[in-house]
Amino acid sequence: MEANSDLKIPLLQTSPEDAAVRTVMFQIGDIKCASCVNSVESAIKDLHGVNSIMVSPLDGRAIIKYSPKFITAKNIKEAIEDSGFGVDELQEQEISVCRVRIKGMACTSCSESVENALRMIDGVKKATVGLALEEAKVYFDPNLADANKIIEAIEDAGFGAELISSANDVNKVHLKLEGVDSLEDVNIVMSSLEFAAGVNHVEFNLTEHIVTVNYEPDITGPRSLIHFIQTASSGTKMYQASLHTTSGKRERDKVDEIRRYRDQFLFSCLFSVPVFVFAMVLPMLPPYGNWLNYKIHHMLTLGLFLRWILSTPVQFIVGKRFYVGSYHALRRRSANMDVLVALGTNAAYFYSVYILIKALTSDTFQGQDFFETSSMLISFILLGKYLENLAKGKTSDALGKLTQLVPDKAYLVDMDADENVISETEIDTQLIQKGDILKIVPGAKIPIDGVVIKGQSYVNESMITGEAKPVDKSPGDKVIGGTINENGCLLIKATHVGSDTALSQIVQLVETAQLAKAPVQKLADHISRVFVPLVVVAAFLTWMGWFVPGEVGLYPRHWIPKAMNAFELALQFAISVLVVACPCALGLATPTAVMVASGMGASQGVLIKGGDALEKAHKVKVVVFDKTGTLTVGKPAVVSAVLFSDFTMEEFYDMTIAVESSSEHPLAKAVVKHAKKLRKKFGSNDEEVPDVKDFEVQVGAGVSGKVGERTVLVGNKRLMHACNVPLSSEVERYMSENEILARTCVLVSIDGKIAGAYSVTDPLKPEAKRVISFLHSMGISSIIATGDNLATATAIANEVGIDEVFAETDPLGKADKVKELQMKGMTVAMVGDGINDSPALVAADVGMAIGAGTDVAIEAADIVLVKNSLEDVITAIDLSRKTMSRIRLNYIWALGYNILGMPVAAGVLYPFTGIRLPPWLAGACMAASSISVVSSSLLLQLYKKPLNVQCI
Repeated sequence: MEANSDLKIPLLQTSPEDAAVRTVMFQIGDIKCASCVNSVESAIKDLHGVNSIMVSPLDGRAIIKYSPKFITAKNIKEAIEDSGFGVDELQEQEISVCRVRIKGMACTSCSESVENALRMIDGVKKATVGLALEEAKVYFDPNLADANKIIEAIEDAGFGAELISSANDVNKVHLKLEGVDSLEDVNIVMSSLEFAAGVNHVEFNLTEHIVTVNYEPDITGPRSLIHFIQTASSGTKMYQASLHTTSGKRERDKVDEIRRYRDQFLFSCLFSVPVFVFAMVLPMLPPYGNWLNYKIHHMLTLGLFLRWILSTPVQFIVGKRFYVGSYHALRRRSANMDVLVALGTNAAYFYSVYILIKALTSDTFQGQDFFETSSMLISFILLGKYLENLAKGKTSDALGKLTQLVPDKAYLVDMDADENVISETEIDTQLIQKGDILKIVPGAKIPIDGVVIKGQSYVNESMITGEAKPVDKSPGDKVIGGTINENGCLLIKATHVGSDTALSQIVQLVETAQLAKAPVQKLADHISRVFVPLVVVAAFLTWMGWFVPGEVGLYPRHWIPKAMNAFELALQFAISVLVVACPCALGLATPTAVMVASGMGASQGVLIKGGDALEKAHKVKVVVFDKTGTLTVGKPAVVSAVLFSDFTMEEFYDMTIAVESSSEHPLAKAVVKHAKKLRKKFGSNDEEVPDVKDFEVQVGAGVSGKVGERTVLVGNKRLMHACNVPLSSEVERYMSENEILARTCVLVSIDGKIAGAYSVTDPLKPEAKRVISFLHSMGISSIIATGDNLATATAIANEVGIDEVFAETDPLGKADKVKELQMKGMTVAMVGDGINDSPALVAADVGMAIGAGTDVAIEAADIVLVKNSLEDVITAIDLSRKTMSRIRLNYIWALGYNILGMPVAAGVLYPFTGIRLPPWLAGACMAASSISVVSSSLLLQLYKKPLNVQCI
C-alpha cells in the first residue's frame, strides 16, 4: 500500500456546506410575554433543518441555528411572519473560531507581527495573540478562510503553528484503526460511519490510520462509533478502533521546549566557558596563562586562535535561532529581540575575526578581540530563556490542576427494567455518552455532569465551587464532573459529557480569559513598536559618542583600557546598549499576571472572562445588588395568606394556582406551593390546574390572565395601580406591617377586586451583612436595585447596611440606574442572578453573575461567581486590585532594567567611577529582567481571599 500524502485527503469527505451549521439572528416585534416566546418557538422548532432556537422575552431577539442544506434564513423568517409576528431586522452570522498554538514568539513585537499577518487574511474578522499563552484565537468567515490558510500565514511570518481546536471540534473524536490495510477497507469503514445516525462529518488519514468524526452528542457518541466500525467487519476481515487522544500534548511540547533551551545552553557552555577562561581568567594568573601568548604565526597567538575556534560553533550553530528570527522579523518589517542579539553578537564576533586576520598578517599589530563577548552573550541569553520558560510553565498551574480533576476510568452499568444492575464495565472516561448510567463508589471522582438516579451520599464540590462543606446528594440531585463522592455508592445518569461539562466550560472560560488582552497591555504594545529601532539608534549614538571623541582626544587616553583603542571601547558600550535594552520583559508584564490571576480566580470559584474585566474591577466604586437570589437565599417561602373580600378560600387559591403556575419567578413558585398546601388543607385533593387564557407577564410587576370568564392579576402594588384595582385601607395596612418585617406582599385580584394576599419572606444570605461592611471598608458603596416594593427593600438595606435603595423597577430600569451612576463618573459593578438582571449586567462596567443563576445572566456577565456566595464579590474586586498592582510592579521591573541599565551600558558612569557593563553581563541583566517579571507574576499564586465568612 502506498502512503502518499494524497491519501490524507478524505475519500468520502462531504462538502463544507453539508456539514455547516449556521446561525441567524432576528429582531422580532410584538414580543410581550412568555406566551409570545412559546408561539415563536412553536412556529419554527419543528421545521426541518432548524437545530435550535432561543428567544429573549426582554428584547425580542431570536438566535436560531440551522443547517443550510435543508432550510434557508429566508424560510425561517417567513415562518415567523406567518405566525403573526413582524421581523424588524435580519442579521446572519457565519463566523468560525479556531485556536492555534504558535512557536517561536519572544516578545510583544513577535505577537504583534502574528496578529498583523492574521488580519491580512481575507475573511479574518478578529485575531488575538497571547504571548504568554503562546496561542492565537482567530474569528473568520469559513467561506473565505480556513484553518490551513491561518496556519500558512503564521508560518510565512516566520513562526511555527499548530491547530489546537476549531469550532467543529466541540463534538469531535479521533479513533485509531486496526485492520484497515487498503483503500477498499477505508471505503467500508467510512461508509459505515457516514451512514450512521448522528454523524455529521468524517475524515480519514490513511498514513496514520486515524479517522476523525464530527457527531451529534444527543444521538451518538464515541462508544457507538467504535461499535459501528467493528460491525463493518466481514468474514476474516476484522476492524478494531480505539481512542486516539492528543491530551497533554501542550504540556509535552512545553517540556520539550524547556529541555531544548537547557540542552542548547549546556552545549553553548561547553564552548563559551573555555573561551571566557582563556580570555578573562588565565591571563590574570601568570605563569598559568603564559602559554596562551605563544605566537603561531606573526602576531596570531594560540589563545586568540583557540577563542576563535571555540566561539564559532556558538555563534553559528547555537546562535542560528537568532539569525532565523532576525531574518523573519526584518522580512516583515519589524524588529524584535532576535535582531538586537544578532546585531550585538555579530558586531563582537566579526570585529574579532577582523582582529584575528590582522594579527595573522601583521608582525606588529596588537588588538583586543571580543570572542568571549559573543559566546558568553549567547550563553546568558539561552540561560535566561531557559529559566523564563521554566517559570512561565508554572503560570498555568492552577488551570492544570483543574484539567486533572477528571478521572481516567469510570464504571458503566447496565440495568434491567426493575432498575437492578445486571452488568458493570470499566471504560475510558472519554467513551462516556449522554444517557449512560455510571456507578460512583465511595472516594471516587465523578467523571461527568449528571443526575443521581439511585443511592445517597455526600459529595465534596470544593474543587469546583470552593465550597468546603460536602453536599448531600440523593435521587434527582445534580452532580458535577471532577467532584469527589465521599461515603455512599451512587448511580448517576450522564447529562453533559465532553466539552459540555461544567469543568470543561470553566477551563475554556479561563483559557479565553488568559488569551484576551487587558487594556493595560496596550502600553507595552505601543512601546514595543518603536522600542527596538530606538535601541539600535541609541547603540549607534553610543558608539559615535565614544569613538569620535576618543579619536580626536576629547577625553583622556587613560580612560581606554590597555590593549584597546577608542573604536573597541565604543564598540563594547554599543553592544551592551543593544543587549541590555531587550523588550522581552515588557511583553510578559501583563499576560503572565493575567494568566496566574485568572487561574487562581477559577480555583477559588471566581471565573473572570477576560483581561478587560480583570482590569476594570479594580476601579469599582459602587456595587449594585439585585435582591432576590443575590442578597437573599433565593428560596422564598409564604409565611401567611389572608382574604380581603367575600371570595371563598377555594376561589382564592384556585385562581392563584391557575395564573402563577405559568410563571418561572421564584416568588411565583413559592406562592403556588403554598396555595397547593391550602387546597389540601381545606379538603380538596384535586391536582388539576385550571386553564388560563391570555396569560401575560408584566415585567417587574407580576402576571395576569383569564381563568374561565374571570380576569386574574397576581403581583405587587404597582401592577394593581397600573390596572386600576383599588386598594382598601385594610390591604394597605397589611402590606405596611409585612414590609416593615422585610416581607414581600403578593396581591391577588379577581375581576378588579383584591381577593387576598400572600406574605412571602426570603431570608438573607448569612454573609450579606459582613460583605457589605467589608465593601465599605474598601471604599466601595452599595445599592439595592429590585422590582420589589420600597418598604421591603429598605428594610433589607437597613439590615445589611446598604447605602441606597432603588425599588419597584423593571429590568430596563435597573440598567438605566447603572447608566445614571456611570454618568456621574463612577465605575459600577452589578451583581445579579436572573434573566431580569441581564440588561443591567451588560450595562455595568463589571457584571457579576451568581453561579446558581440563569444561563442568560451568566452569559451576560463579565465575572461568574460559581459558589453562589456574596463573599466572592469581594474576592473578584480584591484579586483585580492585587493583579493590577502586580502588573504595575512588573512594568517597574521591566522598564527599570532598561531605564537604569541603558545609561550604565552606554558608559555614563564610566568617566566618574570606572564602572562599565561588559556585553556578556548586559546579557545577564536582560535575562534577569524577564525572569524577575515572570517570578513577580508567580507570586500571585500566594493569593488568599480577604474575606471568608465561614471562618468567622
